[in-house]
Amino acid sequence: MKNKLNPVDYKSLAELRHQIRRFLHFSEQAARKLRLEPRQHQLLLAIKGLPDGVRPRIGEFAERLQIQHHSAVELVNRLSRGGYVRRLAGPEDRREVLVTLTAKGEQVLRALSVEHREELRLQGPILIAALERVMQGDRNASGALAGTSAEKTSAETTSRELTSGERTKTKTKTKTRTTTTRKAGPRHGRG
Repeated sequence: MKNKLNPVDYKSLAELRHQIRRFLHFSEQAARKLRLEPRQHQLLLAIKGLPDGVRPRIGEFAERLQIQHHSAVELVNRLSRGGYVRRLAGPEDRREVLVTLTAKGEQVLRALSVEHREELRLQGPILIAALERVMQGDRNASGALAGTSAEKTSAETTSRELTSGERTKTKTKTKTRTTTTRKAGPRHGRG
């Protein structure tokens, strides 16, 4: 692996981080619209998406969310108080605490997951293009991020055009799809 980085490497890494952050921002806002904190949504998804054979224990969720055990306990406490999850005693060891979704938790998670899947269908190609540029390294350094019109992919073009959370509906021949548009106005933080 090469240790030397050139300006294109930094630009491609920065673009990838930007695209990841945009998706995370979308995710955080979607959770908050449904009165959940982002980590609570992540825990609901971790419960539902647990691989077969893995027990739904708090320690497992702490690992999956990359948080401390006591933080996972507090998340479960808040979700339990809100009626999204319930604790059950383990079948063999009554001291073991297992966590499951309630009907309310299932309903909220379903709504968020549908919204996230649609967002990923729209933004996924942009994320993939950004990741591919990072993985290619300097193989395409001679213009991958230079912005020449011949080298712009539709994902790169879309990435530059789709930078705010404002939504508009655009009709295509076969379906309606959601796109984002840039808000007019000053750019904050740039002099």
